[in-house]
Amino acid sequence: MKHVLRICLLALALNPAVLFACEACKKNQPEFLQGITHGTGPEGKWDYVIIVAAIIIVSITLFYAIKFLVNPRENAPDHIKNIVIE
Repeated sequence: MKHVLRICLLALALNPAVLFACEACKKNQPEFLQGITHGTGPEGKWDYVIIVAAIIIVSITLFYAIKFLVNPRENAPDHIKNIVIE
């Protein structure tokens, strides 16, 4: 069942109709966003500020999540993981 779900999600993610905007949406987008997203797009300058702030927050979060997943540095003898291990 998990394999079927993964294959369906992969097929959906790689579908060009999902990845790129339709012709009607391309006309409503600002010049540098044409063909990327569906909908009307940002309507004011504050929308761009919010988008940039969200990209920065997500990037920082992703960086630290990968950093601490790869090298957690949990060497203290009184760390909570030692209670579980023992």
